[in-house]
Amino acid sequence: MDPGRPGADRADARRSKNRWADAGRPGSRWVERDRPGTGRAGASRSDTRWSDARWTDTRRADTRRADTTRAGGTQTSTTPTGTTRTDTGQAGSASTGAVAGALLRPGDRGEAVRLLQRRLHAGHYYYGKINGVYDEQTKFAVWALQKNRRMAPKGEVGRQVWNALDKPARRRPLVPNGGPDRVEINLRDQFLTVYRDRKPVLFSHISTGAEVRYCEGGRCGTAITPVGDFRVQTRAPGWTTGRLGSMFNSLYFTGGIAMHGSTKVPLRPASHGCVRLPIETSKRLYEMVKVGEPVYVRGKIM
Repeated sequence: MDPGRPGADRADARRSKNRWADAGRPGSRWVERDRPGTGRAGASRSDTRWSDARWTDTRRADTRRADTTRAGGTQTSTTPTGTTRTDTGQAGSASTGAVAGALLRPGDRGEAVRLLQRRLHAGHYYYGKINGVYDEQTKFAVWALQKNRRMAPKGEVGRQVWNALDKPARRRPLVPNGGPDRVEINLRDQFLTVYRDRKPVLFSHISTGAEVRYCEGGRCGTAITPVGDFRVQTRAPGWTTGRLGSMFNSLYFTGGIAMHGSTKVPLRPASHGCVRLPIETSKRLYEMVKVGEPVYVRGKIM
């Protein structure tokens, strides 16, 4: 395990009817690792299931791409308003003159990516640097937007994503009569929303309990994120490390189960029970959420 960072993945264990999970208590050495496992190969959930099949019952996955042609160092893009722009530069990268509507993928750089980051930040999805680099934190924010709009979460940004950024979200709250300031965790969609004065002010892609059997350090359990009404009990700033790995800016809301930042937030439930968030988003969440704030967990993983 690299010091100060989450530990290496272990193979997912097989499911068990035993629903008991013990992630530990705040301040203990029994905290979250990146992925539950038993130290031997076992059945695991694939990212494909969560990036494609999971979303077929809510909305057909978007198979269209923006009207963009990348060839010979020239990029032609059609914006949501119908304006056509042609930008010259290195193929696969957005040039300085790129505008909304450009087709973007992880690894791209340039003004179009910078614009995307600004728009995602304005929509309460992105809290990283506005640096024009389509990095992992940007990808996580795109996934959050796509989940919020019932799209299949994919890294590619095309016309559908740009159009969604132009429209306000209309997602129904999980707990309409919950506290005016609260956190809602949707296990089915692997999605977190923070409310202030009953208005959503932060959206995040998350990864929750994998619901598989695990054994670590001679103790076994089932990786469960419990459903129910809770409140933040304890806060732990920065990195904390224990038998199950490392957690960043932890907000414990029941026993040893916490919302926390992680370097690994895949498109599937993968934790021992905690709620993993992207690192940059967890920084903002930690600033906003204090001890005593309601946390509502609803749904079940598919």
